[in-house]
Amino acid sequence: MAKVILDNIKKIYPHAKDEDKKKKKKKNNEPEKKTNLQITDEGVVAVQQFSLEIADKEFIVLVGPSGCGKSTTLRMIAGLEKITEGNLYIGDERVNDVAPKDRDIAMVFQNYALYPHMSVYDNMAFSLQNQKKSKEEIDARVREAAEILDITPLLERKPKALSGGQRQRVAIGRAFVRDPKVFLMDEPLSNLDAKLRNQMRAEIIKLREKIDTTFVYVTHDQVEAMTLGDRIVIMKDGFIQQIGTPQEVFNHPQNLFVAGFIGVPQMNLYNNCQLVKDGDTYKVTIMGKEYALTEKQCAALNANGVDSQEITVGVRPVHVAVSQDANAGISANVEVTEMMGSELHIHMTSGEQKTIAVVPIDYNTDEVIEQHSTVAFDFKAVHMHLFSNETGMNLI
Repeated sequence: MAKVILDNIKKIYPHAKDEDKKKKKKKNNEPEKKTNLQITDEGVVAVQQFSLEIADKEFIVLVGPSGCGKSTTLRMIAGLEKITEGNLYIGDERVNDVAPKDRDIAMVFQNYALYPHMSVYDNMAFSLQNQKKSKEEIDARVREAAEILDITPLLERKPKALSGGQRQRVAIGRAFVRDPKVFLMDEPLSNLDAKLRNQMRAEIIKLREKIDTTFVYVTHDQVEAMTLGDRIVIMKDGFIQQIGTPQEVFNHPQNLFVAGFIGVPQMNLYNNCQLVKDGDTYKVTIMGKEYALTEKQCAALNANGVDSQEITVGVRPVHVAVSQDANAGISANVEVTEMMGSELHIHMTSGEQKTIAVVPIDYNTDEVIEQHSTVAFDFKAVHMHLFSNETGMNLI
């Protein structure tokens, strides 16, 4: 078991045809235009200024949209990608130049990567055989892992005879038998259907209780991130946006990107709102309606030296109340309603502003909010998140 430290890690992929670009630049006698801040003279920057300390036995989840650098970061920990700048430590050892096989890590890939000609038993035993372990130890480890993952009846089968979920269990078992210091998982559930993904998520939670090691898990699925991680690292364009527990990033997103990324449905964001400071108190005007902020919010804004300004306000859909009384808030037209069993997702528009509300269904009333009807929505000041229009950062 080991802690993992990433100290100001950077990854640059060099331009594929540097010589051709230099010739073109010289011929035209003008500088090359850069349309993406991540493209530099050195190459394409995939990860930069990445610093993170992962505690021993901690479960860390790297999450973000496609292309944000999360898988590249994982591959640098594994040794499958060379680190351009910075230092990587596993335990007390700097491993920048240590071969993958000598890092004492195990990795589970998205596509399972099982040997098709080998049985499940042989797939799981292969790495131990390469380590010259005794037959007795190999057999004990494989059967112990199979028992934990509930795949003992599958040991003599070939991968082609297994379902997607069974193959993923085998892939996890193959990594587990090595008893690694660090367990790396690169979107291991993305090839599974929704039902199986939910089942495997529960399996990983149970497995984590049985495997006393450090986990680094990569996903683009925020539900996986929220349910699995001790802490979540949210990434965008190679940069860390926020690090925190699932509750911390949900309750207090540090910027507009995190606010819009974390949460299903995503947070409602209202632009062109006015924050007005009056002595030690503050008020917010949203679409013509004025809200007095709470004492706690005002104290935080004062402590941060926030003045009157135009801001963006965020409100979670679960905090939006909807009424058929047109005078009960901000008027809106219902575009779509989605029945989700115990709750109703209501998609509304007020002018060009879109709002989603998540409303619990009350089966004891005949009141129904119908599509294309006119309603009013409202929310409490305590549930508002206030973001600077200039920096995108949370003001509180």
